[in-house]
Amino acid sequence: MQTPAFVPPTIGVFDSGFGGLTVLRALIARVPQARFSFIGDTARLPYGSKSRRTIARYAAQSARFLVEEQGAKYLVIACNTASALALDAIKDAVPSSVSVIGVISPGAEAARNASKTGDVLVIATDATVQSHAYAIACRAHGLRAFEKACPLLVPLVEEGWTDHPVTAEVIRIYFDELNADAAAQGLHPDTLVLGCTHYPLLRPIIERVAPANMRVIDSAESAADALLRQLRFDLGAPPPSTPSDPVLQFFATDSVEKFERLGSQFLGRPVGSVGLVDLGG
Repeated sequence: MQTPAFVPPTIGVFDSGFGGLTVLRALIARVPQARFSFIGDTARLPYGSKSRRTIARYAAQSARFLVEEQGAKYLVIACNTASALALDAIKDAVPSSVSVIGVISPGAEAARNASKTGDVLVIATDATVQSHAYAIACRAHGLRAFEKACPLLVPLVEEGWTDHPVTAEVIRIYFDELNADAAAQGLHPDTLVLGCTHYPLLRPIIERVAPANMRVIDSAESAADALLRQLRFDLGAPPPSTPSDPVLQFFATDSVEKFERLGSQFLGRPVGSVGLVDLGG
């Protein structure tokens, strides 16, 4: 019996800004044959200062755009705040046939597979830390997690200082505080979760500053692995690994010029033109 031809899926990727392009970068590496539509809700960021109800409404609007306008059959929520506070609302906003994957649960699962002590560190933005979403997800996997907000890192990345002495010193200070606080709680962490989609661009510095035995988990990579597992399950076989150029479409609700200028830094390839869309109030 002849195997049915592989039909490239349409994968929608949503973020409140453009940091989620690191998630898209990981997705492209795993399913290069797919058609990707990415939307950054740049008109209404930062999500962290909004209420849970407002975040859920904004995220649901972006999800519906990707499904109804772009035909996405899979949604990857490349936003830690939306993954923490709006995942259920997003699932309710789209048909049940659409698979919805956030970045937090896959990151916690990867940490469980990596950690030998059962103790992990999580660095993220203020909003993500205040939600305790990673701590809850890690606990569900039998881990103890110590979370720390690192608010200076996102602006340093967006300034382009991804390999700068100032950035290295800031990360070193954060790590000193993080290790001291974790030790005070009797933790023995051997794994670090990067709980913000900007942080993969800082991974080389982070790995230089972190203890030599510290395993680093990139939640962007973990989410892409979760999507690949879902595709394998749906297809009954892994997608073909033949090289291919993905079909990419980009949308933003504001700041298109900034998206076009900085996006390639996160994606690792030129973004090209970005469409401007209005999702409503």
